[in-house]
Amino acid sequence: MSQVKPQFDVVIAGAGPVGLTMAIDLGRRGVRTLIVERNPSTGPWPKMDRSNSRTMEFYRRLGIAEDVRALGYPADASMDIFIVRSLSEAPLLKQHYPSVATMRERIEAATDHSQPLEPYQLVSQNRLEPLLKSVAENTPNVTVRYGCELTALAQDAEAVTVTLKPSDGGQEEVRCSFLAGCDGGGSTVRKSLGIRLEGQGSLRRMKQICFRSETLYDRIPMGKGRHYYFTDPEGSAIIVQGDRKEFTLNSDIPDDTDLDEWIRRKIGPGIEFDYEILNVSNWTLHLLLAEKYREGRVFLAGDAAHLVIPTGGLGMNSGVGDALDLAWKLAGTVHGWGGPGLLESYEIERRPVGQKNVEASGWAAQGLGLWRANLTDAVDQDTEEGLDQQRRAAQLANRHHRRVHEMVGAEQNYTYAGSPLIASEADAETSWETVRYLPTTEPGARIPHIWLKDRAAMQDVLGADYTFVDLTGMADASAVKAAFDTLSAPLRILSRNEEHVRMVYGCRYLLVRPDLHIVWTGNGLPSDPQSLAELATGH
Repeated sequence: MSQVKPQFDVVIAGAGPVGLTMAIDLGRRGVRTLIVERNPSTGPWPKMDRSNSRTMEFYRRLGIAEDVRALGYPADASMDIFIVRSLSEAPLLKQHYPSVATMRERIEAATDHSQPLEPYQLVSQNRLEPLLKSVAENTPNVTVRYGCELTALAQDAEAVTVTLKPSDGGQEEVRCSFLAGCDGGGSTVRKSLGIRLEGQGSLRRMKQICFRSETLYDRIPMGKGRHYYFTDPEGSAIIVQGDRKEFTLNSDIPDDTDLDEWIRRKIGPGIEFDYEILNVSNWTLHLLLAEKYREGRVFLAGDAAHLVIPTGGLGMNSGVGDALDLAWKLAGTVHGWGGPGLLESYEIERRPVGQKNVEASGWAAQGLGLWRANLTDAVDQDTEEGLDQQRRAAQLANRHHRRVHEMVGAEQNYTYAGSPLIASEADAETSWETVRYLPTTEPGARIPHIWLKDRAAMQDVLGADYTFVDLTGMADASAVKAAFDTLSAPLRILSRNEEHVRMVYGCRYLLVRPDLHIVWTGNGLPSDPQSLAELATGH
């Protein structure tokens, strides 16, 4: 095997949102990064449709949150959900959810730590990916190559050698210190490592019809929304994409279905609208988790590590969490200040999140089944039996369908308590709720958003690396800084007298990691700053 010095610190296989986000963060941290994608360009069709509030906080940290929002739903657009027989008649149920503008008002008015810093955002993947591609291409230290497939890998004690096959022919080898497999559910990287997927595969086959209409959104008589779920046995749903011109209709229908007739049946009579079918594809529902996230110098992230049912929106968003956990740890290792435990912690921290989100995704999908399961064909009839079926569907959906859209705990509440990088108590809570966000400053949690006296957001004033936060404004934290300096690990001291924040947070001092998770809190300065620095950096 070649022993040539690595040309890159990190190679990333797969330029979806997860890989591109990782590349951007690595590049900004001074890591020489190559990202390769076998497709010639970004994906042309919608996939995911919602960047959740945690992902938007990450994108704010990368400085691109407003650019992402500009590609999707405007702030005042309705986020409501409808349960329907067709789009041309009165809905059986409307579930109201706040718009981005309303969420921003709530966030602005909050005096505690109960709200995220950023609301969610509806933006289609085929709009998000080109933005991330452009940002990555303009990020120092990042090389982006489309039409270039990773076909094989081999690693030794010093580096990883990857075999690349450009679309214009030929084959080349690239040597890197680390490899990140962000190459999706059929991951070549994962298969090359022999890592198995565990869980439930091939649960249901669905067909996605992507179509474009300039007029449909404005002509839906029941009201504007983002998702319309049908009472049919095919499990159909129409997703309004971020530009409100593209739509995806997901149904479990045979391949020989007349798609024009099917679309018009779902829209219903009486709505005059233009449309053009853009793409038709099949996809399969899985609930699967990689048995491990790492093999030597090679790591898995995103769909390569976990496959969820899109219900609940935990797929891409979980992957972005993977990317931004792994990126700073790779950077610390490449730059020499990270100890051996830094990269070892990646699987320890992220696999439990993946497991929880696979389970939460399945639980949300069950919510759909619980209101659809007992419906009969009579639900489409305006008979006494049909009216009873419709009433029953609305009642059950009002109870169970909320699982699909109210998993704020899964999005914001996950904790790394128990990680070797976290100063957890022996009895620390290592689980979290799926549907309820309970803000906390216990070590392992994401530092909650709160407004400071000058109306700056806590997350915005934290450094790009480690931050020691002194909420008294008077402490001498030089011993903490010196401890990190002995390891050459970057640390910023943030000193502010914030009495209100002290009361809400329940502590005077915090040590926060680059990914905004809390390492340590206390009401006195650390008794052993050197040990704390070594713990936080994986030594």
